Amino acid sequence: MQRKSEQKSEIAPAQSRMARGALEWGIRDLAKAADVSHDTVIRFERGDELKSRTVAAIQSAFEKAGVEFIPENGGGPGVRLKKRNKHQRNRSRHGEEEEKDSG
Repeated sequence: MQRKSEQKSEIAPAQSRMARGALEWGIRDLAKAADVSHDTVIRFERGDELKSRTVAAIQSAFEKAGVEFIPENGGGPGVRLKKRNKHQRNRSRHGEEEEKDSG
């Protein structure tokens, strides 16, 4: 069992909007990545309360796409993108391999 200080905190609706912007994802892109309906994403981002497992699915989708969530810690919650390695840079914003031009 995790102690409260070790538990992963849930993301805020504003962080979801920021993360989508950073990834250039629309609502449907996030819904597909998190395996939730687009209406669920809309409800979450406007501040409606959702089940913890639904918020965890949204957060997990962002983290798999390379988003890091920054906690409140005095300056307000935020997001940033993890540094990508060479292989990850060759992926499109939707996670599909991009074709490289050979000249």
